[in-house]
Amino acid sequence: MEKSKPGAARPAQLTKVIQFFGGSKALDFKPAGPFETHELLLRGIPKKAMLHLMGTSPTMKPSASLNRAFGVSTRTMQRIKAKPEKSRLSYEQSSRVWKFAEILAQATEVFGSRSEAEKWLEQPAMALEGRKPIDLLATSVGVELVEHHLTRLEYGVYT
Repeated sequence: MEKSKPGAARPAQLTKVIQFFGGSKALDFKPAGPFETHELLLRGIPKKAMLHLMGTSPTMKPSASLNRAFGVSTRTMQRIKAKPEKSRLSYEQSSRVWKFAEILAQATEVFGSRSEAEKWLEQPAMALEGRKPIDLLATSVGVELVEHHLTRLEYGVYT
């Protein structure tokens, strides 16, 4: 397994995250590492890129849990879908959507496919006290719990 700095996506994971958003063209930028990613998030992820992430999902459906993970209300999501062109998410929303994509990329590595990763996000996990990982992504503490659990699964430490 590749090691990386804390909080930094591994190169293969970064590539996967960029693909989830529709590529560097959809993002209007190609981050090569954590500092470039930081700059992208400050500028805001294009709404069309977030919609691509959602629209290419093999199993996940729009839901209140997904909206909470992204840090947007149902009404805000409706407005984003109505007018996605040439507008960007706030840096807070961008950070949350990016983190979701990083977790999805990590889960895809662990479970072997995006479809299986998305199913895992929607299923209660015993190691997470029976909670669905997607529901925990609404807070930074929940994100840490999900990342820690995925890392343990990645290394074969089952809880």
